[in-house]
Amino acid sequence: MSMGVPEIEDAKLLFIFGYNGADSHPIVARRIVRAKEKGAKIICVDPRRIETARIADMHLQLKNGSNLALVNAIANVIINEGLIDRDFIDCHSTGFEELLPIVEKYTPEYAAGISQVPAEDIRRAARMYATSGRSMILYGMGVCQFAQAVDVVKGLANLAIMTGNFGRPSTGIGPVRGQNNVQGACDMGALPNSFPGYQSVTDAVAREKFEKAWGVKLSGEIGCPITHVPHRVLHEKDPAKQIHAYYIFGEDPAQSDPDLAEVREALDKCDFVVMQDIFMNKTGRHADVILPATGWCEHDGVYSCCDRGFQRIRKLIEPSGDVKTDWEIICAISTAMGYPMRYNNTKEIWDELIELCPSFSGATYEKLEKLGGVQWPCRDKAMTDAGTPYLHKNGKFAHPDGKAKFYGTDWRPPKELENNEYPMVLSTVREVGHYSVRTMTGNCRLLRNLEDEPGWAQMSPEDCVTLGVKHGELVKILSKRGYCITRCMPTERVKRGAVYMTYQWWIGACNELTQAALDPVSNTPEYKYAACRVEKIADQAWAEKHILEEYAEIRELMGIKDRDPKINGGFSKQRSISANPFYGRA
Repeated sequence: MSMGVPEIEDAKLLFIFGYNGADSHPIVARRIVRAKEKGAKIICVDPRRIETARIADMHLQLKNGSNLALVNAIANVIINEGLIDRDFIDCHSTGFEELLPIVEKYTPEYAAGISQVPAEDIRRAARMYATSGRSMILYGMGVCQFAQAVDVVKGLANLAIMTGNFGRPSTGIGPVRGQNNVQGACDMGALPNSFPGYQSVTDAVAREKFEKAWGVKLSGEIGCPITHVPHRVLHEKDPAKQIHAYYIFGEDPAQSDPDLAEVREALDKCDFVVMQDIFMNKTGRHADVILPATGWCEHDGVYSCCDRGFQRIRKLIEPSGDVKTDWEIICAISTAMGYPMRYNNTKEIWDELIELCPSFSGATYEKLEKLGGVQWPCRDKAMTDAGTPYLHKNGKFAHPDGKAKFYGTDWRPPKELENNEYPMVLSTVREVGHYSVRTMTGNCRLLRNLEDEPGWAQMSPEDCVTLGVKHGELVKILSKRGYCITRCMPTERVKRGAVYMTYQWWIGACNELTQAALDPVSNTPEYKYAACRVEKIADQAWAEKHILEEYAEIRELMGIKDRDPKINGGFSKQRSISANPFYGRA
């Protein structure tokens, strides 16, 4: 994020693209509501009529998969109507002239044919964004989980650069992170291409620094992204690149990765699989070794927020049973493998980290304790320096020449399009009741009583009539990769031909259907677009019994015990899109 979350409420215009804060991040959603209450205009870009659309001044209900065509069209209008900030472009950017011929063909009329957004709505949105004086872009997984995700992010950055909406309070561009602690994992170097603090593994100077600090020799080659693992296990011919051991730490790829049949095959074929987590999960069913770790209230540490903020977390209770903190487990394994790794506490680990990472060097434990939080970059250890609320102040960007770089490319359609056999489009989405892969929330009886297996498939009422299915009925959803069973939810929020499912359900596991087409830069799968088919299940009594039996079996294998031997709470057919505490009634 180039801004801080508190700045959201002081923006004059929020351009919210592929992001439903009410379901994904309710606390951030409150900032959006406050911005509205303070007079901000809101443009919502989403194929569904999400909660944000209900309070938006404009809802651009684009066709799923047409993101870049719409972004390029908005850039086209801003340029052709003279709404650019010429001084900012000339002084603080490069590559603008090269962008012009790329976006030239994306007139609103041309983009309307791709995006299904009326040309005049595109023009109006472009004018609103370019002229507010303090515009901010927020985007979520509706941008990131496509095979052309990075191009769209760069396209959104183009809009901010050409209008001068960078380097000032309540402007900029903000990815509102999709997974728990993904920001912290990246900050700490849990990436195949960087050390902690975003220092590249290919940078010889950075590598030498870490080698000296750790007393080791480090590879200068970029490692393997998680989404490449199944291929490297199942199909890789080069012995040097084959994967034989897989250490999975705080992740459940057997639930969260695309094409789950291939993931399970890879886990079973892999010679040695280790899972380290706080509860049993689907990946654990394929593991050779399970390492139980402490939960959030059972250890100390530092948490990294989505807006670059570091905060202390403190142990509230002593852990019970044979569990250790994650860092103690890692140290024990490292020591057993021949590299002694010993720390007395998390402060020693943190002090080592900030010593090696210039952008984090000022975020001392003492300062975190006194101020409550610090936003990186923070290089000054003075107790008065709380870090950097917004980036690129005075138009200085993180490139050697200090300038932002425009980037343009053409829109490409999604990798797998609808066809006669699979005539509908599946997209994964979030819901507020359960989080991520339900490793934690699936173990909470209260949340299960509110919503439980097998989840729901949101479809247009017209499609439901055509298929002959009613609210609450179990349906079978299929793609080229597999199938799952879930409940039908007719809703006016969804366009015809589209199906939306949340990915955390163990029985209604929509990642049985999703495809492993990847963005070539980020290696993120195209979770938001897969061709599918919905089938009516004639024998509903059999289907209900099947769901109950399969759920009971899964819970038994995961060691989840209920006081009530009857599984309840999730099989009500009465549930619908209910009142939302953040945006008013549905």
